[in-house]
Amino acid sequence: MAPIRPTELHQRRFRLTREPTAAAEARSQVRAVIRAWKVPVDPDIAVLLTSDLVTSVIMHGNGETVMLVIRCPRGLPLAFQLDLPGSCTSRKRHQPVKR
Repeated sequence: MAPIRPTELHQRRFRLTREPTAAAEARSQVRAVIRAWKVPVDPDIAVLLTSDLVTSVIMHGNGETVMLVIRCPRGLPLAFQLDLPGSCTSRKRHQPVKR
């Protein structure tokens, strides 16, 4: 039986301020991550999903900042998570992007 190898996990965290420029900053970060990690996804779709999530949180969320977490475990889809540190219970939204 072959030994189990740990899954390689790429992960980046970005703190975004709840301002109109946050969605543009998030889009820029997602494009950079996709290029750096060579993730085989449609970057336009990933950027659109990110922009939609960040805009929604900015318009309807609480707190001054939002933490954008981008993960990509080897062999699994790219995933986004938004943490809202200002709320009593940090809300998380996951949005996988198919390869």
